[in-house]
Amino acid sequence: AEDLKAMGLSTTVADARFAKPLDRDLLRRLAQSHDVLITVEEGSSGGFGAAVLGALSEDGLLDRGALRVRAMTLPDAYLDQDKPERLYAKAGLDAKGIVAKALEALGREAGAAHSLIA
Repeated sequence: AEDLKAMGLSTTVADARFAKPLDRDLLRRLAQSHDVLITVEEGSSGGFGAAVLGALSEDGLLDRGALRVRAMTLPDAYLDQDKPERLYAKAGLDAKGIVAKALEALGREAGAAHSLIA
């Protein structure tokens, strides 16, 4: 969030705390007030990010076409054991990877005034 703020991008960090049950009210508020929603999890695809996408879809929050959603997960590949921070960096789940994903979702408009969830 600090790196994105330094680029002029307003960022909200929402700690989901638990994958289930989803806080649907929070998801609705965030989806309606942000341009990008990025989920970050230490699991594989089909987990929390998929549940968030399903909830957004069920609530019609993807219909307006303005919200860009990205789910960041561990890759579907074997990762050699290492320190957690090195594993996250290799998987792109560190701050640098999250910033890159946010900029990609925004079309690399680093200077534009967008709101963002990370």
